Amino acid sequence: MGLLDKFQVLFILLSAAVGLGLGQFTWFSSNGDKLIIPCLMLMLIIVYLNIPLKEMKQAFRNLRFSGLSLCINFIWTPIFAWFLGFIFLKNHPDLWVGFLMLLVTPCTDWYLVFTQLAGGKTSLAATLLPWHLILQLLLLPVYLVIFAGKMVPINLNILIESVFLVLIIPLALAISMEKTLSKFKSEFWMKEVFIPRIMPFQMIFLCLAIAAMFSSQGKAIFTNPQATLLLLPPLIIFYICNLFFSSNVCRIAKIDRGSSIGFCFSTVARNSPMALAIALTAFPERPLIAIALVIGPLIELPTMAVFVNYLKKRSGPHNSDEK
Repeated sequence: MGLLDKFQVLFILLSAAVGLGLGQFTWFSSNGDKLIIPCLMLMLIIVYLNIPLKEMKQAFRNLRFSGLSLCINFIWTPIFAWFLGFIFLKNHPDLWVGFLMLLVTPCTDWYLVFTQLAGGKTSLAATLLPWHLILQLLLLPVYLVIFAGKMVPINLNILIESVFLVLIIPLALAISMEKTLSKFKSEFWMKEVFIPRIMPFQMIFLCLAIAAMFSSQGKAIFTNPQATLLLLPPLIIFYICNLFFSSNVCRIAKIDRGSSIGFCFSTVARNSPMALAIALTAFPERPLIAIALVIGPLIELPTMAVFVNYLKKRSGPHNSDEK
């Protein structure tokens, strides 16, 4: 892990603080929102370049592992997320929608880092990446219409345009870039040289987007200081319940312990940057939705660190996979 990876929470907090400070100046508070989407699009291009779309078929060589993981992520989790939102955020619809958007988008990168740190089998867990990406692209608008349609006004055309703008276009650009560079250089150079060099910019662009968002939405943040406290209980309950639910599913399905670590993190870690990009374009007049998606990783990342230690102690060192 690089410096940006190890201190991601700190950098996110600093970005938010810098954004709030810049928001006190008129130019930044008026124009900060114009920088958010370009930064997120650049970040997502780097994310997509690191996702092995060609390996989608490999996920189903182990039907128990992949099938159960995808069922938890795309059937159980949306229902559970709505239920938690109903209990804790019923009187705060914008936070509820942001909470839903966070939880229905499974992670496409960080869960592999956590799997590796906990000594799990990263090779098997990585085969889920392309499916996480494709299914959340297809299903996020569906989940919003089904679960959030009665909470906030949803313009389906704008929602589809938002998905196309901030998700499909970066994906298409990433695929074109990969094919072009692999052709003129080599696939080895692409994977071993180019992608490692640009990976730090993924975090940099995310921090720039967060700073821009906080600078433009400072007023909404200062008038809603309780947002973090409201989101903390349902998020912690989600992470703990999904961890133990996934662990028990692995035990019943007789998935080996090394694989079960990747399975657990694949069903717990979330994809806040992707959901944030959609929220900012589909709900520009409802900043609390986006704020919930920035608060999410501030709670998630320390929780994942605790889970790493827990799973590492439970499984022992003999389950680690090759990197």
